[in-house]
This record gives sequence, structure tokens and C-alpha cells, in this order.
Amino acid sequence: MTDVSFDESTPLARELAALTKRRKSISEVSVRRPDSTRIFTISNQKGGVGKTTTTVNIAAAFAKHGLKVLVIDLDPQGNASTALGVDHTSEVPSVYDVLIDDFPMEDVIQKSPEFDSLYCVPSTIHLAGAEIELVSQVAREHRLRTALDDFVKRADANSSPWDYIFIDCPPSLGLLTINGFVAATEVLIPIQCEYYALEGLSQLLNSIHLIQKHLNPVLHLSTILLTMFDSRTNLANQVAEDVRAHFPDEVLDAVIPRAVRISEAPSFGQTVISHDPSGIGAVSYLEAAAEIARREATQKKEDN
Repeated sequence: MTDVSFDESTPLARELAALTKRRKSISEVSVRRPDSTRIFTISNQKGGVGKTTTTVNIAAAFAKHGLKVLVIDLDPQGNASTALGVDHTSEVPSVYDVLIDDFPMEDVIQKSPEFDSLYCVPSTIHLAGAEIELVSQVAREHRLRTALDDFVKRADANSSPWDYIFIDCPPSLGLLTINGFVAATEVLIPIQCEYYALEGLSQLLNSIHLIQKHLNPVLHLSTILLTMFDSRTNLANQVAEDVRAHFPDEVLDAVIPRAVRISEAPSFGQTVISHDPSGIGAVSYLEAAAEIARREATQKKEDN
């Protein structure tokens, strides 16, 4: 990329200069593969915090680096499937068939047109009734985990392991979300930098604790990502400061700004990584993905 010089005497010029430096910096970053498949569930019981947007854009950011990534759309609204450009009409095999009818995950997976190494297990309208149907299923909380464990083992045996798997959960604590928690090893919570940001978070953390205690002892909160950040407002800066004070080890340094391009990308059946690859939204999600990978590598060095 050609270096661009700006007269940094105005706020806009300084902003453009900073973005240019960030673009150059992120273009030089090499994201390492994890030693084994990392499985995240992305959850927040408060709606409108950028949960699905974070899921698909973090996934696309890793895929852009050539890593093999899967998104499991566990939300009946199917917004992750839409953003990744995969077919999720009612007749398409989906995660519903995996949960209710024991379909192998290989039979429902679709490749996203975004990147060659990005895949999706879509959601369809049938998933809306799955909460009720799961009640009578054997091992109802473990349905997704059983299917996913088998799927990952077969991929490993065929020398085509998955690097990252992201599960997009509904904004409620029902059996679908519980299945997402039980299937994952890590939780990523997006928190919007707005009033009431921490509202409901204590309930979510309590839910995670109960899952750890009774269903999935390896589950842990590894990552918090601040979204919809507007550095011009005192409120956003105060919220960011409060969240970092409460969760100093989990909050990423990278923050996701409030940006029109991020919001409009799904209407084109794309993530912002493809829709506006040099924009501030794409750069921010690429930075967040790189930091997630870097933190894991740093943690492993410390553990050794």
C-alpha cells in the first residue's frame, strides 16, 4: 500500500492519517493457526449489541488470513446465514436437522462465497420451534456438542482440521443457547458502549457459571469485545473504562466503532471484511481477530 501523507492540522485529517497507519499495520500482521480447534460461543442476552455482526466479521477476518473457519448459526432469525451469503430457505438442510434429526454436520454445511476457507451451518425458520422440540430429546443440552465433537474428530482424522468455530446464539437463555454453551470451550461477549451496557451481564455470567458447574466444566469467558464505540462521546469512553475496570484480562484492546458500513454490509449478503475491506469497520475487526490469536499464543507461552 502506498503511504499517504496528510496535513494533520484538522480532526478529520488526523483520523484519516491514523486509519492509514492502522491499515498498514494490520496488513503486515501474520495470524498463526491455533494448536487445536478453538470453539467460541458468542452470546449476550441483551439484544442489539452487535452479537451476530461480531460473529460473522471475526470469522471472516480469520478466514481472510487463510484459516479454516466455521460459523454455526444457532439463532432462528438466521442473520448470520444472511451475512455470510448462504442459502437458508426453509427447505435447506440446517442446524435444525442436526439438533432434532441427528443429521451429520457434514450434510448441512455450506461454503460462504466470502472466502474459500469460510463455512456456515445455516439456520432456517424451522429452528424457531426447536426450543419446544428439544425438551423431549435425549441429552437435550448436549445435542450440538455431540454432533460438533464427531464433526471435528472426522476433520482431524482427514487432515483437514478446523482452526476456529463460532456459534452465534439467540439473545435469550433457552435450550438453543445452552446447547451453544455446552458445545464451546470459550465465550466471547460483545458489549455495546452505550447506556445499560452492563445490564444483564451479571445474569449472563451467572448462567456461564451454572453451565460450568453442571454441564461443561471447560467453558470459560475468554474474550469481551467493545462494540458501537464512538470516541467523541463521554458516555462511550466512560462505558469502555467501566468494562475494562471490571474485566481487565478479558477485554480486547481493539474496539469496534459505530460505522454505517458495518450496519449495511448484511443487506448485501456480506461481512464488512468484504463489503468495505479498507474501511474502519473491517480494520477494527481484523485487529480484534489478530488480538484473539495473539492472546492465545501469549497465554500458552506463559503456561509453559
